[in-house]
Amino acid sequence: MIVSSALMIWKGLIVITGSESPIVVVLSGSMEPAFHRGDLLFLTNFHDDPIRAGEIVVFKVEGRDIPIVHRVIKIHENSVAYFLRPWLVSLSKVAQVRNRENGNIKFLTKGDNNEVDDRGLYKEGQNWLEKKDVVGRARGFLPYVGMVTIIMNDYPKFKYALLAVMGAYVLLKRES
Repeated sequence: MIVSSALMIWKGLIVITGSESPIVVVLSGSMEPAFHRGDLLFLTNFHDDPIRAGEIVVFKVEGRDIPIVHRVIKIHENSVAYFLRPWLVSLSKVAQVRNRENGNIKFLTKGDNNEVDDRGLYKEGQNWLEKKDVVGRARGFLPYVGMVTIIMNDYPKFKYALLAVMGAYVLLKRES
C-alpha cells in the first residue's frame, strides 16, 4: 500500500511538473554558493517556456547516467534568414520567433563554482545542449535534505542497516 501510494505520488508529480524527474539531489559542489551538495531541488519542464541565460537547468548527457545541475550561460539561436539585404532583417526576426516556437535554441552551461564551461562534459563533438537534453529547471530547493541519499550511496552498509531497521519495524508493527 505504501509503495503503491509513493509510486502514484511520483507519477502525479511527473505529470504536474512536466519533468521526468521532478525531484533531484545535488551531488557535487559545482553549483556553490547557489546550491550545496545534498540540496534537494524541485524541477519543472514546461516545453512552452523558453530557456533563458542565467536559469539553472538539470540536463542529461549521452553516455552519462547521472543528470547534471548547472546554470545556462549562453543562448544560441539558429537563424534561417540571411542578412544580405536590409529588408531581410524583419524576416530574420520572424525566423527567430519560429526557432523559439520549434525549440531550435541551443545553449551552453557552466557550474557556478567551475572555472570553465561544460563543453568538456558534453558528448564528443557536442558544443551546445538542446531542449531535448533538459530534465528540468530548478524552481525551488530544500537545503541538505538530500544528504540521506548521498550517505546511503557513499556508505552501502548504512543503507542496508536502515532497510533492515525499517523491515523489522514493519514486521513488528503488524503483530501489535
